[in-house]
Amino acid sequence: MQRRQMIVGSAQFGIAATLRHIIPAGLAGIAGDAFAKSTVPIHRALPSPGQIAWQNLEIGMFVHFAPNTWQNKEGDDLSTPLTKINPEKLNTDQWARTAVDLGAKYIIFVAKHSGGFCMWQTETTDYGIRNTPWRRGRGDVFADVAASCRKYGLKLGVYLSPRDDHFGAKIGGICSTPALQARYNAMYREQLTEILTRYGQLVEVWFDGSTVTPVSDLLARYQPKSQVFQGPAATIRWVGNEDGIAPYPCWNNIDSVDAKMGTATSLNSDIDGDTWLPNEADLSIRHPDWFWSTTNEKNVLTPDQLLSVYYTSVGRGAQMVLNIPPDRDGLLADADCASAKAFGLEIRRRFAKPLAETTGQGAQVTLKLGTSTRIDTVILQEDITKGERVREFHVEGLAGGVWRKLGEGTAIGHKRIQPVEPALVDAVRVVTTRSAGTPFLRTLAVFNTDTAPPANWNAVPRIWAPNDVGVWRDQTFSIDLTAKIDAASQYRLRFVAHAGTVTGLTKVVLMLQGAAQPNLVKPVKGHADELILDMPGIGTSVQLSGRVEGAEAGQILLQKL
Repeated sequence: MQRRQMIVGSAQFGIAATLRHIIPAGLAGIAGDAFAKSTVPIHRALPSPGQIAWQNLEIGMFVHFAPNTWQNKEGDDLSTPLTKINPEKLNTDQWARTAVDLGAKYIIFVAKHSGGFCMWQTETTDYGIRNTPWRRGRGDVFADVAASCRKYGLKLGVYLSPRDDHFGAKIGGICSTPALQARYNAMYREQLTEILTRYGQLVEVWFDGSTVTPVSDLLARYQPKSQVFQGPAATIRWVGNEDGIAPYPCWNNIDSVDAKMGTATSLNSDIDGDTWLPNEADLSIRHPDWFWSTTNEKNVLTPDQLLSVYYTSVGRGAQMVLNIPPDRDGLLADADCASAKAFGLEIRRRFAKPLAETTGQGAQVTLKLGTSTRIDTVILQEDITKGERVREFHVEGLAGGVWRKLGEGTAIGHKRIQPVEPALVDAVRVVTTRSAGTPFLRTLAVFNTDTAPPANWNAVPRIWAPNDVGVWRDQTFSIDLTAKIDAASQYRLRFVAHAGTVTGLTKVVLMLQGAAQPNLVKPVKGHADELILDMPGIGTSVQLSGRVEGAEAGQILLQKL
């Protein structure tokens, strides 16, 4: 399935060029109690009001629905006759009710996936819902979704794939000739204009994999309040995997140069970056499949698995977006809805009402409980209107007149769900030991969930063992990675010399589906022998070539991050 499709920049680069540190370094411990010694220089990014409002939503629901639903495939192979597409029981109210049960505040509907099939009334192409029997060709699925969102108090978002296999546009909307590119640009801009102008205010617009078609002017004209996923107008970024897991810490800050790429991920986080670009963590309830099929109900994530995702996405300051795909009748399956509802109920049971809460500023913020109270979870939020200031903190509980450390962390940002050692305490305080300026806490809240947190709540995202994927000789390499790229994720390539030292990697070219896709490859500052690949999912041919400086021959290793 083609899900994450990254593209921007130049097809070639040299390590001698300016390098960006895309893997944040760990934070050093700070000794001493004096807060004045724990501050670091203020170099903060600030969110826009729209970004703040979007981050407050916290949970969204994706809906993937396309001809591949009829094909039992993740990618539309264009084989389904349009006469077969007739979801007679389609009920977007059911979708919206499920989103409410889930705890989602918005729905992102896939109006066009990579096959190019359009789920709204457009005359820009014959490959769309208007040329099917459904409602005698007069139906508009996106209009139904918009109406249901209004009915159930949900915000509306849209995914409009720049890739279009029916037209022949590759990842990022790249076409094979200038003439085709001009035709596609005109068509895509017309499609986007229809989407942006017909359905009311949109909370989010997805350009999966960025887009070479100019879109910034249309967004600014028709939907200036919408948040934008990827592309030249991006205001939010992909976390870097489709498992719904954010790293910790997951900083909102990023360097402006990286932000302008339009394909930055959590790996580009910069604790002192000058641009605010929050992370979105997406996954599908039928993980790893994004579309309903007759065979993948066994994949439906359990409520406990969804809880783990919640703690490692929303609980780390990122947005959680869960896909729930309709079947061929246009209905969400009972198993999917039941799991989503049970998850939503458990989240509300745990966190709907704190035992106590407060706000505050400074190196210490204290919450008095009035009586000895059992707690096992603390939720923290910074006042992000003033930026992300906290760099290190710990939580203490007061019992018997003595303060004792219960837990610790680094980033807070929009939200940090911090399980702590269960304890009976009279008060709780957050002690910031390192910050950029005075910390401002929007929320210090304590809870007694009376349940152990998910086992992975504080785990580092898995890095797969290195896989030998090729060799280089005479300082050049050309490798086919198609069989090794098994999911939309990020990968590390390491070039290990048989003799000597790799001093640089130059003339690197990445080809996907036979088309050059520039700047999917990111150099790693301080590691001349490594590259990071931001890669789409399975089903895409992947070739990488280039030159190795400083060593004649060696092995190439690939790690999935």
